[in-house]
Amino acid sequence: MATVTIQEAQARLSDLIHQLSPGEEVVITENNQPVAKLVASRAEKPRPLPGRCKGMLTIVAEDEEHLEDFKEYMP
Repeated sequence: MATVTIQEAQARLSDLIHQLSPGEEVVITENNQPVAKLVASRAEKPRPLPGRCKGMLTIVAEDEEHLEDFKEYMP
């Protein structure tokens, strides 16, 4: 984690932003006190993995009886 003063950040903000790697942080200070944090965003969101919920659903009984109420909607 790099640290720069507010004056440095103002002078080279574009460079600071473009040099950051995903997840990397730069702390901006004023009078030796942190006042802001510049954090590069992650490149992409993690994709859901297929089969992650496998085993979380249990079918207690298979029957056609519960479908009788929906018979008029089914072809």
